[in-house]
Amino acid sequence: MKAYFFDLDGTLIDTEVIWCGALVEFCSRHGSPITYDESVAIVYGRSWNDIYRSMTRRFPNLNLGMFEAQLELEDFFYEIRTQTDVRIPGSVELLKRLSSQGKSCCVVSGSPRDMINDSLRIMRCTRDIEFYIGSEDYTHGKPAPDCYLLASRKLKIPPCECVVFEDSEAGVKAGKTAGMYVVALSRPNRPIQNISSADLILENLSDYKE
Repeated sequence: MKAYFFDLDGTLIDTEVIWCGALVEFCSRHGSPITYDESVAIVYGRSWNDIYRSMTRRFPNLNLGMFEAQLELEDFFYEIRTQTDVRIPGSVELLKRLSSQGKSCCVVSGSPRDMINDSLRIMRCTRDIEFYIGSEDYTHGKPAPDCYLLASRKLKIPPCECVVFEDSEAGVKAGKTAGMYVVALSRPNRPIQNISSADLILENLSDYKE
């Protein structure tokens, strides 16, 4: 394999559950309360563009544009995130190990680019990747394969020579549809996702061996 693509939220940093909590708080403040399980269905493995579309369909009276909603939701997110270390040690370890071996590593995420950049700073991984792809860079979010195919094209490496690391059902489907080898991270005490189509399932990505 010649390229390694890492999802961000829930794979490298433990923020997927934080986004879910932030959405619950956001909706409550806007008079449209939802349960945590409902937030998981809206958020998990999906790009911000798709999350926003789901929110506006669910709550047609939400009079906020995409950018306004993003900024307000980020306020809730950062308030929760600053209270804990969100790095997933085994995943960060793997990224640094592959990078130190001269492998092409990229972050392919559904988060906005500014948040990816901030997360890379927190993980101290800015120099370990060749580039990152965020929600602004493609039209169709996961489970569509667009983001991973874009990363493959940017590196000029065929999909069959790329490995994807994911934690969500949508992300696993995106990687498999792109024709890539998919490794799924299944951590205890996290929302259950159907990742059975992954080529390999691990509880800790540091256990990954080429």
